[in-house]
Amino acid sequence: MADVFISYARPDEAQAERVAATLREGGYGVWRDNELPAHGAYAEAIEERLKTAKAVVVLWSAEAAKSQWVRAEADAARAAGKLIQASLDGSLPPMPFNQIHCAELSGWTGDEANAGWRKLAASVGALAGPPEPVAAKLDHGRIRKALCICVLPFANMSGEAEQEYFSDGISEDITTDLSKVSALGVIARNTAFTFKGQAGDVGEIARKLGVSHVLEGSVRKAGGRVRITAQLIDGATGDHVWAERYDRELDDIFAIQDEISEAIVKALKLTLLPQEKKAIEQRGTTNIEAYNLYLLARQYWATGNHGDIRREERVMRISSRAVEIDPYYAQAWALLAIAQSNLRYGFGQDIDDGFAAAHAALSIDPTIAEAHCPMIRRLEQRRQFDEADAAMETALRLSPDSWEVNKEAGRLAMLRRDIPKAVGHYEKAVEVMESDFHAWALLLTGYEAQGDKVKVQHAARMMVSEAEKAIAQDPSNGAALGIIAGGYAALGERGRAREWIDRAMLIDPDNLNMRYNFACVLASHLDDKEGALRLLERTLSLSSEMQVMLAATDPDFDSLRDDARFKAILGAAKARLRVEDADVAEMRSPAD
Repeated sequence: MADVFISYARPDEAQAERVAATLREGGYGVWRDNELPAHGAYAEAIEERLKTAKAVVVLWSAEAAKSQWVRAEADAARAAGKLIQASLDGSLPPMPFNQIHCAELSGWTGDEANAGWRKLAASVGALAGPPEPVAAKLDHGRIRKALCICVLPFANMSGEAEQEYFSDGISEDITTDLSKVSALGVIARNTAFTFKGQAGDVGEIARKLGVSHVLEGSVRKAGGRVRITAQLIDGATGDHVWAERYDRELDDIFAIQDEISEAIVKALKLTLLPQEKKAIEQRGTTNIEAYNLYLLARQYWATGNHGDIRREERVMRISSRAVEIDPYYAQAWALLAIAQSNLRYGFGQDIDDGFAAAHAALSIDPTIAEAHCPMIRRLEQRRQFDEADAAMETALRLSPDSWEVNKEAGRLAMLRRDIPKAVGHYEKAVEVMESDFHAWALLLTGYEAQGDKVKVQHAARMMVSEAEKAIAQDPSNGAALGIIAGGYAALGERGRAREWIDRAMLIDPDNLNMRYNFACVLASHLDDKEGALRLLERTLSLSSEMQVMLAATDPDFDSLRDDARFKAILGAAKARLRVEDADVAEMRSPAD
């Protein structure tokens, strides 16, 4: 049971974590919604934490005042007599909470001598009692770390590179299953996957990550059979704690995953609670063909050529087949909805916008956050920006660590020139999937707008390194070619940037997303306004409304804003799509 529950709006996450960290350092147990479990109903988990907390700290801001979740949590805390309030931006709490004392934390950076912090800390002490000694807290941390595991990406032994999606999917599913065991710490998927393809020493990996055990293995899929080997290794000694080989029919894949998870729990002498066993055995589908197709579609979506319509078409076809085989496969419905939405709003295709598929996903499993993304696009298209914000907040509540959801949240924030919020979401996206060079490029734009030169250089290097890995897999990946050019430009290597631009334009000249990115590079890094305008003239004349709306606010084009030719190009694109200046203004300030 945590002593303190933190309630806050998503844009205030950094300040919320600072408050939480300072309270933890003082010896208090703190809970906020980044600790929501990967399984179970999130509303029930939040309600339980609210009930058991001794104090509830509500962090008010202009954004928090608009959040139905924050208001509901504050109301529950007030009724229970354990509400503590603080203002992060100087604004007063909304009615009726403005009648209760509120500490002032505007501009607070963690100084415990700050008057506002002292007031908040005193209230926490009065409600939660004296904090547990810090030494005891550290002991608890050591107990948790003593049972912590990293699931390394299982090696693809199928002899076919295109089967990589299957071995990756198995690794991710086992990671997810083990994360449902409350007594076991599990290293996040994105961290584990940084070791993919490396022949590193397992003991060194364990020391580097601070884990007690490492799980490694391999997958060989051929025809209707699958062979999976797995071995659990003690990180300190290098000894095999448990090892097994499964040679089964492909239809047994789900049973194999369950057996691996249960064997690991047994080998570590842990107790698997009944609800945890049930959560592990709950899967989106029991049909192996549908499962295989979903993993394939997910791989194409995550690693495909961003900006190439064939990626969306391929994902839509494969996901459609998966839900045809299993109409109750919610995750496949959600992925189908996202692909359809992108085809409609990103490429201007006259097809269903994913709304029906998203509803199908949520009717089967209302906790699937990604299914809200197509709904957000529809609301945005209809200029219902407040409703889009509410749907976005719901998606983030459901899955604050979702790659897709954070990418969508970052896109919305960037459209509105809310750079700090956009940066926060794109940072979360690359934390979840470090290989997402597209998100690194968007981060670079945000860092440049903030004037953070050190982070710009880091983002540029990540753009180049991650895009080069994609090029090694697919030399025709126009998105990756474009990102490499942008990365070199940001690093000041203009000659190399020009070389990659020329190469990409020869390989994938019709990729509008790539051409748009090149215009950004020419305008913001290479001081080539004429080249940027030439690219934009053709690109925006064919672009979807989503890309035109982005061009209207993109920081990379700030050097062109006063140019008459840029205004004419953007004006013509808006006229073609019937986008009004008022639409752009409302999008940037939906609450006004």
